[in-house]
Amino acid sequence: MNSTLKNERVLLIGASRGLGYAIAAEYVGHGSHVVATVRGEARTALHNLLDIAGELLEIEHVDITFPEQVESLRRRLASRTFDLLFVNAGVGVAESVADVTTSEFVRVMVTNALSPLRVIETLGDLIAADGTIAIMSSGQGSVANNEGGGFDIYRASKSALNQLMRSYAARHRDDARTLLLLAPGWVKTDLGGPHARLTVEESIPNLVRIIDATRGHAGLQYLDYQGKIVAW
Repeated sequence: MNSTLKNERVLLIGASRGLGYAIAAEYVGHGSHVVATVRGEARTALHNLLDIAGELLEIEHVDITFPEQVESLRRRLASRTFDLLFVNAGVGVAESVADVTTSEFVRVMVTNALSPLRVIETLGDLIAADGTIAIMSSGQGSVANNEGGGFDIYRASKSALNQLMRSYAARHRDDARTLLLLAPGWVKTDLGGPHARLTVEESIPNLVRIIDATRGHAGLQYLDYQGKIVAW
Protein backbone atom coordinates (compact mmCIF):
# COMPACT_ATOMS: atom_id res chain seq x y z
CA MET A 1 0.00 0.00 0.00
CA ASN A 2 1.11 3.53 -0.73
CA SER A 3 1.89 5.47 2.44
CA THR A 4 3.33 8.55 0.70
CA LEU A 5 0.21 9.91 -0.98
CA LYS A 6 -2.08 11.79 1.38
CA ASN A 7 -5.61 13.05 0.88
CA GLU A 8 -5.04 16.71 1.67
CA ARG A 9 -8.13 17.99 -0.19
CA VAL A 10 -11.30 16.12 0.74
CA LEU A 11 -14.84 16.46 -0.61
CA LEU A 12 -17.14 14.67 1.85
CA ILE A 13 -20.81 14.22 1.00
CA GLY A 14 -23.02 13.69 4.06
CA ALA A 15 -21.22 14.84 7.19
CA SER A 16 -23.78 16.44 9.49
CA ARG A 17 -23.50 13.73 12.16
CA GLY A 18 -22.48 10.14 12.88
CA LEU A 19 -19.84 8.53 10.69
CA GLY A 20 -19.70 11.39 8.20
CA TYR A 21 -19.00 13.90 10.94
CA ALA A 22 -16.34 11.59 12.40
CA ILE A 23 -14.61 11.31 9.01
CA ALA A 24 -14.60 15.09 8.65
CA ALA A 25 -13.14 15.49 12.14
CA GLU A 26 -10.48 12.86 11.46
CA TYR A 27 -9.28 14.52 8.27
CA VAL A 28 -9.36 17.99 9.80
CA GLY A 29 -7.34 16.59 12.69
CA HIS A 30 -4.74 15.43 10.17
CA GLY A 31 -4.52 18.94 8.71
CA SER A 32 -6.46 18.17 5.52
CA HIS A 33 -8.77 20.77 3.97
CA VAL A 34 -12.32 19.37 3.97
CA VAL A 35 -15.37 20.54 2.05
CA ALA A 36 -18.21 18.70 3.78
CA THR A 37 -21.93 18.77 3.04
CA VAL A 38 -25.09 18.83 5.09
CA ARG A 39 -28.61 18.39 3.78
CA GLY A 40 -30.63 21.10 5.52
CA GLU A 41 -30.12 24.57 6.91
CA ALA A 42 -30.26 23.66 10.60
CA ARG A 43 -27.12 23.82 12.72
CA THR A 44 -25.45 20.42 13.06
CA ALA A 45 -22.49 18.84 14.83
CA LEU A 46 -20.46 19.74 11.74
CA HIS A 47 -21.05 23.43 12.45
CA ASN A 48 -19.57 22.92 15.90
CA LEU A 49 -16.49 21.42 14.24
CA LEU A 50 -16.29 24.50 12.01
CA ASP A 51 -15.83 26.62 15.11
CA ILE A 52 -12.70 24.59 15.92
CA ALA A 53 -11.36 23.79 12.44
CA GLY A 54 -11.47 27.30 11.02
CA GLU A 55 -10.13 27.48 7.46
CA LEU A 56 -9.60 23.71 7.26
CA LEU A 57 -13.36 23.13 6.96
CA GLU A 58 -15.99 24.46 4.57
CA ILE A 59 -19.66 23.52 4.75
CA GLU A 60 -21.81 23.16 1.65
CA HIS A 61 -25.50 22.27 1.40
CA VAL A 62 -26.88 19.52 -0.84
CA ASP A 63 -29.59 16.88 -0.78
CA ILE A 64 -28.24 14.19 -3.08
CA THR A 65 -31.71 12.87 -3.89
CA PHE A 66 -32.24 16.04 -5.93
CA PRO A 67 -29.96 15.92 -9.01
CA GLU A 68 -30.32 19.65 -9.58
CA GLN A 69 -28.78 20.31 -6.16
CA VAL A 70 -25.82 18.06 -6.99
CA GLU A 71 -25.39 19.91 -10.29
CA SER A 72 -25.47 23.22 -8.42
CA LEU A 73 -22.77 21.97 -6.06
CA ARG A 74 -20.71 20.92 -9.08
CA ARG A 75 -20.92 24.44 -10.49
CA ARG A 76 -19.90 25.99 -7.16
CA LEU A 77 -16.84 23.73 -6.97
CA ALA A 78 -15.96 23.82 -10.68
CA SER A 79 -12.57 25.47 -10.17
CA ARG A 80 -11.46 23.07 -7.42
CA THR A 81 -9.58 19.76 -7.48
CA PHE A 82 -9.81 17.20 -4.67
CA ASP A 83 -7.73 14.19 -3.70
CA LEU A 84 -10.71 12.33 -2.27
CA LEU A 85 -14.44 12.24 -2.92
CA PHE A 86 -16.20 10.31 -0.17
CA VAL A 87 -19.97 9.79 -0.45
CA ASN A 88 -21.35 8.93 2.97
CA ALA A 89 -24.99 9.98 2.63
CA GLY A 90 -27.58 7.27 3.28
CA VAL A 91 -30.56 6.20 5.38
CA GLY A 92 -31.41 3.18 7.48
CA VAL A 93 -34.63 1.19 7.47
CA ALA A 94 -35.73 -1.74 9.65
CA GLU A 95 -38.69 -3.00 7.62
CA SER A 96 -38.73 -6.37 5.90
CA VAL A 97 -40.16 -7.02 2.45
CA ALA A 98 -43.39 -8.10 4.14
CA ASP A 99 -43.77 -4.76 5.93
CA VAL A 100 -42.26 -2.05 3.73
CA THR A 101 -44.43 0.25 1.68
CA THR A 102 -43.59 0.81 -1.96
CA SER A 103 -42.87 4.49 -1.33
CA GLU A 104 -40.45 3.67 1.50
CA PHE A 105 -38.70 1.05 -0.62
CA VAL A 106 -38.25 3.58 -3.40
CA ARG A 107 -36.99 6.23 -0.95
CA VAL A 108 -34.32 3.93 0.47
CA MET A 109 -33.16 2.72 -2.93
CA VAL A 110 -32.96 6.23 -4.34
CA THR A 111 -31.07 7.52 -1.31
CA ASN A 112 -28.70 4.62 -0.71
CA ALA A 113 -28.03 3.29 -4.21
CA LEU A 114 -29.01 5.60 -7.07
CA SER A 115 -28.09 8.97 -5.57
CA PRO A 116 -24.51 8.13 -4.48
CA LEU A 117 -23.68 6.99 -8.02
CA ARG A 118 -25.26 10.11 -9.47
CA VAL A 119 -23.01 12.12 -7.17
CA ILE A 120 -19.96 10.28 -8.48
CA GLU A 121 -21.01 10.72 -12.09
CA THR A 122 -21.54 14.45 -11.50
CA LEU A 123 -18.59 15.28 -9.25
CA GLY A 124 -16.07 12.66 -10.33
CA ASP A 125 -14.14 14.93 -12.67
CA LEU A 126 -13.26 17.16 -9.69
CA ILE A 127 -11.03 14.37 -8.35
CA ALA A 128 -7.32 14.29 -9.16
CA ALA A 129 -6.06 11.73 -11.67
CA ASP A 130 -4.29 9.86 -8.86
CA GLY A 131 -7.06 10.44 -6.33
CA THR A 132 -9.73 8.30 -4.70
CA ILE A 133 -13.49 7.96 -5.09
CA ALA A 134 -15.09 6.17 -2.14
CA ILE A 135 -18.60 5.29 -1.01
CA MET A 136 -19.77 4.20 2.42
CA SER A 137 -21.29 0.78 1.84
CA SER A 138 -21.91 -1.84 4.54
CA GLY A 139 -21.07 -5.42 5.34
CA GLN A 140 -24.80 -5.97 5.03
CA GLY A 141 -24.45 -5.28 1.32
CA SER A 142 -22.58 -8.58 0.94
CA VAL A 143 -24.79 -11.23 -0.67
CA ALA A 144 -22.28 -13.98 0.15
CA ASN A 145 -22.22 -13.13 3.85
CA ASN A 146 -25.99 -12.84 4.33
CA GLU A 147 -26.69 -15.93 6.40
CA GLY A 148 -28.85 -14.37 9.09
CA GLY A 149 -31.30 -12.28 7.10
CA GLY A 150 -33.02 -9.28 8.62
CA PHE A 151 -32.97 -5.64 7.51
CA ASP A 152 -33.99 -6.85 4.05
CA ILE A 153 -34.48 -3.47 2.45
CA TYR A 154 -31.34 -1.88 3.85
CA ARG A 155 -29.30 -4.91 2.77
CA ALA A 156 -30.82 -4.77 -0.70
CA SER A 157 -30.05 -1.05 -1.06
CA LYS A 158 -26.39 -1.58 -0.17
CA SER A 159 -26.13 -4.60 -2.49
CA ALA A 160 -27.60 -2.45 -5.26
CA LEU A 161 -25.09 0.28 -4.42
CA ASN A 162 -22.25 -2.23 -4.70
CA GLN A 163 -23.48 -3.48 -8.06
CA LEU A 164 -23.82 0.04 -9.42
CA MET A 165 -20.29 0.84 -8.27
CA ARG A 166 -18.97 -2.28 -10.01
CA SER A 167 -20.68 -1.12 -13.18
CA TYR A 168 -19.08 2.32 -12.75
CA ALA A 169 -15.68 0.68 -12.34
CA ALA A 170 -16.23 -1.42 -15.47
CA ARG A 171 -17.12 1.67 -17.49
CA HIS A 172 -13.98 3.40 -16.21
CA ARG A 173 -11.58 0.45 -16.26
CA ASP A 174 -8.81 2.64 -17.73
CA ASP A 175 -9.15 5.21 -14.92
CA ALA A 176 -6.07 5.27 -12.67
CA ARG A 177 -7.98 6.44 -9.62
CA THR A 178 -8.69 4.30 -6.58
CA LEU A 179 -12.32 3.22 -6.16
CA LEU A 180 -13.54 2.04 -2.76
CA LEU A 181 -16.65 0.53 -1.25
CA LEU A 182 -16.19 0.66 2.52
CA ALA A 183 -17.86 -1.28 5.33
CA PRO A 184 -17.34 0.55 8.64
CA GLY A 185 -18.67 -2.24 10.83
CA TRP A 186 -21.64 -2.03 13.16
CA VAL A 187 -21.01 1.29 14.89
CA LYS A 188 -22.77 3.01 17.78
CA THR A 189 -24.45 5.95 16.00
CA ASP A 190 -28.06 7.07 15.53
CA LEU A 191 -28.19 4.64 12.59
CA GLY A 192 -26.29 1.78 14.22
CA GLY A 193 -28.04 2.06 17.57
CA PRO A 194 -26.73 1.71 21.15
CA HIS A 195 -26.15 -2.05 20.95
CA ALA A 196 -23.67 -1.88 18.07
CA ARG A 197 -20.35 -3.67 18.55
CA LEU A 198 -18.00 -0.79 17.70
CA THR A 199 -17.52 2.77 18.83
CA VAL A 200 -16.86 5.50 16.31
CA GLU A 201 -13.31 5.68 17.65
CA GLU A 202 -12.77 1.98 16.89
CA SER A 203 -14.03 2.29 13.31
CA ILE A 204 -13.38 5.64 11.68
CA PRO A 205 -9.67 6.27 12.35
CA ASN A 206 -8.96 2.83 10.87
CA LEU A 207 -11.23 3.54 7.91
CA VAL A 208 -9.44 6.80 7.17
CA ARG A 209 -6.05 5.09 7.35
CA ILE A 210 -7.26 2.49 4.85
CA ILE A 211 -8.53 5.18 2.48
CA ASP A 212 -5.19 6.96 2.56
CA ALA A 213 -3.14 3.76 2.31
CA THR A 214 -4.98 2.48 -0.77
CA ARG A 215 -4.54 5.69 -2.74
CA GLY A 216 -2.59 5.04 -5.90
CA HIS A 217 -4.04 1.54 -6.42
CA ALA A 218 -6.33 1.73 -9.44
CA GLY A 219 -9.55 -0.25 -9.58
CA LEU A 220 -12.39 -1.13 -7.22
CA GLN A 221 -11.99 -2.68 -3.78
CA TYR A 222 -14.68 -3.63 -1.22
CA LEU A 223 -13.01 -3.38 2.19
CA ASP A 224 -14.01 -3.31 5.84
CA TYR A 225 -12.70 -0.98 8.54
CA GLN A 226 -9.77 -3.33 9.20
CA GLY A 227 -8.72 -3.34 5.55
CA LYS A 228 -10.02 -6.87 4.96
CA ILE A 229 -11.72 -7.74 1.67
CA VAL A 230 -15.49 -8.14 1.97
CA ALA A 231 -17.07 -10.91 -0.11
CA TRP A 232 -19.46 -9.64 -2.74
